[in-house]
Amino acid sequence: MAEIVHFRVDTRLTALLGESYRSTEAALKELVDNAWDADAENVWITLPSPLTNEPIVFRDDGHGMTPQEVRGEYLNIARDRRTRKGDFTPKFKRKVKGRKGIGKFAGLAAARIMQLQTIARGQLTELVIDKEAILQAQTDLEEIPLPISSRSTSDHAGTTVTLTALNQSLSFPTEERLRLALIHEYGRAEHFRIIVNDTALSVDDLPGEAESHEEALDTAGPAKLRFTVAQGNKAPSNPGIVIKVGGKVVGKPSFFGLEDDPEIPRKLLSRIYGEVEVDGLEDHVTADWGAILENSKAYQELQHWVSRQARKALDRTYKREIDLQKARIQRQINQRLAQLPEHRRSFAEQAIHRVLSKFYGERDDRVATIANVVLDALEKDEYWIVVQNIDEARGSDIARLSEALEAFGLLEMVLISERAQHRLRFLDNLDALIANAETLESQIHVALEKSLWVLGPAYSIMSSNKSLGRVIEEYTDKKFTGPRRSKRPDLLLATDPGDRYLLIEFKRPSHVLDRDDESQAKEYRDDLTSHLQGKPIDILLLGGRRDPKQSAFYDTRDVKFMTYNDILSRCRQELEWLLRQI
Repeated sequence: MAEIVHFRVDTRLTALLGESYRSTEAALKELVDNAWDADAENVWITLPSPLTNEPIVFRDDGHGMTPQEVRGEYLNIARDRRTRKGDFTPKFKRKVKGRKGIGKFAGLAAARIMQLQTIARGQLTELVIDKEAILQAQTDLEEIPLPISSRSTSDHAGTTVTLTALNQSLSFPTEERLRLALIHEYGRAEHFRIIVNDTALSVDDLPGEAESHEEALDTAGPAKLRFTVAQGNKAPSNPGIVIKVGGKVVGKPSFFGLEDDPEIPRKLLSRIYGEVEVDGLEDHVTADWGAILENSKAYQELQHWVSRQARKALDRTYKREIDLQKARIQRQINQRLAQLPEHRRSFAEQAIHRVLSKFYGERDDRVATIANVVLDALEKDEYWIVVQNIDEARGSDIARLSEALEAFGLLEMVLISERAQHRLRFLDNLDALIANAETLESQIHVALEKSLWVLGPAYSIMSSNKSLGRVIEEYTDKKFTGPRRSKRPDLLLATDPGDRYLLIEFKRPSHVLDRDDESQAKEYRDDLTSHLQGKPIDILLLGGRRDPKQSAFYDTRDVKFMTYNDILSRCRQELEWLLRQI
C-alpha cells in the first residue's frame, strides 16, 4: 500500500544541515553507525566498480523499522535518538553513536537518490528520497511529499539502503579507503562484523607494518600469528592480540606480558593489533570461553612465542620512528651541540636520545623544545659534574653507579624544571613590555635578539652574529639618511645551521600587520641579498595583530606573519606542558 509522508523538522535543523561529509567513505561510516545502534550483528557493503553507474548497496541485520517508526522517528530530522530510547541499545547494550539525528541521511551526501527498505515485525517498508527534489522545492521541508509503501513479508528484520546517482563532486568510493575509515573503530567490535565487497574487515586492513608468523609449538601445536603495528598516532580500538581457537575468539585482546616491559612505551604498545590462531588450546579454554587456563603449559609456551615475535616488531618500529624524529629535529640542535666542548658532546647526544625515548609519540615541536632546554642545562657546570660522576662510577661497584645515576636523574629534572621556570618568568616580563603602548620596535628587538627560542623550536638555534649585524647596520645607514632616518626599519638578520638566513622585521605591539608590510620586507630582502652572496633569505614579520582582511591562505613558505600574543601563548603552553610532565 502506497501513501505520501512528510519530513518532521526539529528546531535544530538549520544549524545541522550546514554540516557536510569530507568524503563518500565518511558518509558511509555514518550508515555503519546506524547499524550499530540498530543492534545489527552483520553489515554488508557493496561498492560499485570504478567508473560505473552501479549503486552503493548497504545492508544490515539490525532490528529494522516498522512503517510507524519510519514515519514518526526516521523522518524526524535532527532529533537525538538518545532522548527517546536511552544511551544504550536494547540487545547488546552498546553505547549509542547516533546523536544529531541526521546521520541516517548521510547517504544523501554520497548520492542523489537514497532508497530505504526496512523490515520489522513482518512488515517491509520502502521509502525513496530524491535530494535534488528537496533542494529545488519551493515549499518548506516538512511540506515535501515522500512516497512510502509497506507490505507483509516473512523475511528477517534488517535495513537495506541503496544509493544511486553518486555525488560527482566527491571522489569515487574505494574499498581501501572505506576499510581504513572503519578498521580503527569497528575492527574488533564484539558481535559486529562488517563485510565489504564480500570480504570481512580484518587485521590486514589496518595501515602499518603487517607481519605473519607460523610455527609448530611443542605443546600447543601449530600456531599462526598475524598482527600489525599501526601507523600514526591514532591507535585502534581494543588494541592487542586476540587468541582464536577453532575460529572462535577466546577472551579479550592481550599484550602477552609486554605491558609489563618498561622499555616499551605505552603509546607504541597501544598500536599493536592482531590475532593468533591455535586450535591445540581447545582443552585449555575455561567453561565460559572467556580465557585460557593460566597454568596451562601450552598457553605459557604460546605467550612466550607471541611476545617474542611482537617485541621484535615493536623494537624495529620504535627505533625507526625515534631515528626519523631525531633526524627531523637534528638540524635544529646541531649548532647547539657544536658549541659544547667536545668532551661534553657525546653526553649531550645521549641526553637528547633519552628525551626522544621519554617523550615518544609527542609532536616534533614539543620534543625540540625539551631538547633545547636539556642543552641549556648541559651547559651548567653542576650538571656536568654529575655526568662525570656517572662515567667514573662505571668501573666501580654497583652501589656507587646506582647513586650516581639517581643523582643524575634528580638533577636532570631539577635543572630542566628550573630552566623552564626561568623562561616562564622571561615571558611574563616580555608580556608586560608588549602590553605597554609606549614600547617601540627597537625595544622588542633588543628583548628578543638573544632569545629567539620564544619564536619556537625552529628558531631557537638561530643566531645574530656581529658580521650579520654589520650587514644590517650598513644597509640601514646607507638606505635611511636625513629626515627618513627616524623611519628606518628595525631589522634582525639571523642564520640557521643550514645555508638560509632569516630576516625579522619588528613592528611595535600596536601595529597591524598587512600586505604593505610584506611588500616592504621583500624590498629589504632584495637589497640585502647582494650583501649575502645570493643566499636564500626567509622573512618573519612580527606585530601586534594581523589585518583581518588578509587571508593566511596565500602566505608563502618564505614569508611568515606572527603576532606577539600568539608567540607568547604558544610558548607558555609548551613550557607549562613540560613542567606538568616533569
